[in-house]
Amino acid sequence: MKLQKNISLKPYHSFACEETTAYFTIVQSKEALIEALSWAKENNQPYLVVGSGTNILFTKPFDGLVIKMEITGIQKIQENASDVILQVGAGENWAHFVGYCVHKSWGGLENLSLIPGTVGAAPIQNIGAYGVEVGEHIQHVNAFDTTTHEWVTIAQQDCAFGYRESVFKKEANRYIVCTVQFKLSKQPLLRTDYGAIKAVLHERGIRNPSVESIASAVTYIRSSKLPDPKKLGNAGSFFKNPVITKTQYDQLILQFADLIAYPINDHIYKIAAGWLIEACGWKGIIKDQVGCYKDQALVIVNYGTTKGKAIFDFSEAIIQSVQDKFGVVLEREVNIL
Repeated sequence: MKLQKNISLKPYHSFACEETTAYFTIVQSKEALIEALSWAKENNQPYLVVGSGTNILFTKPFDGLVIKMEITGIQKIQENASDVILQVGAGENWAHFVGYCVHKSWGGLENLSLIPGTVGAAPIQNIGAYGVEVGEHIQHVNAFDTTTHEWVTIAQQDCAFGYRESVFKKEANRYIVCTVQFKLSKQPLLRTDYGAIKAVLHERGIRNPSVESIASAVTYIRSSKLPDPKKLGNAGSFFKNPVITKTQYDQLILQFADLIAYPINDHIYKIAAGWLIEACGWKGIIKDQVGCYKDQALVIVNYGTTKGKAIFDFSEAIIQSVQDKFGVVLEREVNIL
């Protein structure tokens, strides 16, 4: 195991703050992962497994071992006339993997194009966009259970997938995802019901969309709304879209007629967090080198601060103002460390 000491975490998370870790190593196999975990146990060191760090905000130095997951590979397990099953390494770049599937015209993940991060992070967050959640297309997840110290295969129905939720998130630090098995369709049910996708397809004169045309539309939309983390430090959507009761919705819509919300069922509504933040006047605001992106209030951007605590404090101010104005509590999608 190649162990590095007192390493800057700036290259290993998308907010690019100048926090450090006492120890750092990269693992590219299951055996290397076990070796790293054994070292941490023998040396009484806490550990943290990261992918590309696109959903993490470090607010202080990490006094332990950071393990960077780089188990890669896309393996075809099974294929027939209607479906294909793929096993993918947790360290595989998510956007690259989706692009690979789109190129093959295998449907299911096209609405999740250009989401930053790795394959291993996808089931943990149950990433979703434009009406699709990754959990719909996962067959099972292979992970190391740090409680029982065994390799386990967790079937889709046992992953407890919900809105930005999973068993991997609920039982934080118990499971280390190593591979994910996906089932994709050669005859997909295309999801084009989101307004932004519809609009782009219409502008392009596409009446019979394909996996490729939807992926292209989503890529265009995301590129136009979201800053490139390589140029401006960010983690995409910083907050979850809050879920409220119909009674709460009915009260809010009386006060705010242009409120953007979507019914989940007869009793629950999901509100656009970006709309709430923008309505509080945060869009485009910059304070102490931290700000809300000018084209999407849901995205908090690092405009030059070296401290993750400054970004955290900025998010706290947003949460408080939204609660004061709407009585709705925003929940962070980004993991704070």
